[in-house]
Amino acid sequence: MRLTPAPTLSLEDLMLRKTRTSVAAALCCTVLGAGVTGCGADKLDKLDDWDPLASATRTPTATQTAATPISGTEKITVAGRSVNVSCSGDPGKDGPVIILMHGAGDGLDKLAALQKTLSERNRVCSYDRLGSGASDQPEGPQDLAGTGEILTGVIGRVAGDRPAVLAGHSLGGLIAARYAPDHQDRVKGLVLMDATPSTMLDDIKKAIPESATGPAAELRAQNLAVFQGQNPEKLVIPDGKVRSAGDIPVEVIRHGQPYLAAVPKYGPRLEKAWAEGQRKWLALSSAAKLGTAKDSGHYIYVDQPDLAVQAIERVTEQAARRR
Repeated sequence: MRLTPAPTLSLEDLMLRKTRTSVAAALCCTVLGAGVTGCGADKLDKLDDWDPLASATRTPTATQTAATPISGTEKITVAGRSVNVSCSGDPGKDGPVIILMHGAGDGLDKLAALQKTLSERNRVCSYDRLGSGASDQPEGPQDLAGTGEILTGVIGRVAGDRPAVLAGHSLGGLIAARYAPDHQDRVKGLVLMDATPSTMLDDIKKAIPESATGPAAELRAQNLAVFQGQNPEKLVIPDGKVRSAGDIPVEVIRHGQPYLAAVPKYGPRLEKAWAEGQRKWLALSSAAKLGTAKDSGHYIYVDQPDLAVQAIERVTEQAARRR
């Protein structure tokens, strides 16, 4: 089916902007990142005023090697592309390095407060994927393998030979979960914060039929387009089976405050599909656990930051004991 571009805003604007009408709200409560009124956007906006972990962005000189710890924000080169990375916390601290992964339409700046808190006791890094934040734009359509190549380069630069714990929100969680099974030598723990389900493309088609009209039909078309690569990262996101990453510690956290239900008529179906998608992520590990952030919308680390911090530190401690 040929998709006609929306006449209003970009897809990511539709996912992230605040709205004043019920129709706009229905369009914005999408499944890759619902930062709209009633979905935690008022709290998310405050993140823009937070200290983005101090030092100014700089490009490493030729004398800086992979062994030189990154402090603050720095641009590194991975596969010939410039990738914006931020690290904080004691680089000499033993144990896994936590790598935070943002959702669609966001960047590492949105994770600044979470990173700052975690860095009090851990070594923590985050990065902008290609097409996000201050990293390079992708040269063309991206697939999960290409996104994984960038992540591999980031892990190698910021963690060296130390293990990594990936903590991803929304699309960042899906990418982390797809990456971990093939990189069990490096990834020793996962925290998925309301991660985009592994079968969301099919879930959308089933929840909102092709016969739908009005806002629901527009929502369906917009989200199908997003998964087919019409997003800032130009990332094509196919459905896939959840594969095992062994017995690494995994915590899956789903939102407790419904936001997809705001979509007229079909919202409850989307909420049900999302909840089932969170349960499917448990197949990642024999040591996986599912929890609910009862007071949170999609942005769990904004609505209940303490819960997010505790989950990430718990998994990190478990990963450290397994070395």
